[in-house]
Amino acid sequence: NPTKMIQRHGVTDDPVPILSMASFIVRRFFEGLLVLVAVAAVAFVLFQFVGDPVAQMLPMDATPEDRAKLAAALGLNDSGWVQFWRFLANACRGDFGLSLRQAAPVADLFAARLPATVELATVAVVLATVIGIPLGAYAALARKTRGADAVMGFSLLGISLPTFLIGILLILVFSVWLEWLPAFGRGDVVKLGFWTTGLLTRDGWAHLVLPAATLAVFQVALVIRLVRAEMLEVLRSDFIKFCRARGLSLRSIYFKHALKNALLPVITVTGLQLGGIIAFSIVTETVFQWPGMGLLFLQSMQFADIPVLSAYLCLIALIFVVINFCVDLLYLAVDPRLRTGSVK
Repeated sequence: NPTKMIQRHGVTDDPVPILSMASFIVRRFFEGLLVLVAVAAVAFVLFQFVGDPVAQMLPMDATPEDRAKLAAALGLNDSGWVQFWRFLANACRGDFGLSLRQAAPVADLFAARLPATVELATVAVVLATVIGIPLGAYAALARKTRGADAVMGFSLLGISLPTFLIGILLILVFSVWLEWLPAFGRGDVVKLGFWTTGLLTRDGWAHLVLPAATLAVFQVALVIRLVRAEMLEVLRSDFIKFCRARGLSLRSIYFKHALKNALLPVITVTGLQLGGIIAFSIVTETVFQWPGMGLLFLQSMQFADIPVLSAYLCLIALIFVVINFCVDLLYLAVDPRLRTGSVK
């Protein structure tokens, strides 16, 4: 039945089964919780067996009594299980101890660095989505034209060039040669409670353009190629033929039905890429000296600052779990098969 085939691909007005949605959300929630506990266990092992926090926090001439006193204060004399549950309870409260390098609470360091990284990653993903989806759809609908070939050539170049090289080239062109944009730093920021943002100042935008563009180039290329491939596959499907047979306009077929179904994998990839950008923006933040978590992580790696590394691991896991949960909710809105429980 053509009508049923079209409904299976997203053109449906059936009500959403509440119980099916609730069970789907609850299942995903507990799966994410298990992932966080597993990552916390890995972070605890990293904190426990990599390096000696007592030796790093005390000077070289510290006495055995000083070492024993500090070890007792840190709870290092307790059993492994007691230390793990204490670590888990503290992690749930956002308490990861003191940084061995800066002698400051890790939570305070992350609170100061997280807004810069989130701001950079969000702008990069928005750029990738806004630019990549239309160009990918154009490359699919206008294939075998010079414009489509140019778009695919750009996507190949964006995937091939390493991120640090893109950043250096952008600095060379726009900061050194043209002198239009600053080459490093975050610029002026505005405090909104505990959050800081440069999106409300002109200088903040000027400092954000180059690092955000550097991060977005690869994402744009990836979205272009993904959208094009999915659009071509959807356009060859039977339900598009039935849409044509029903006399629907090309605009409705391309952008209401075909593009909607092609965006399902794009939602997943974009969500995971947002988490990946936050987790692995180390190169870009180093090139532009962007004061985010990536730069803090690199500095902590050089000093073997285990509390910061452990907290970073847990925070990144939490970000990925939250993003995946949001992606699942978007899937519920886009794909009716999930709402009916036909897809697990």
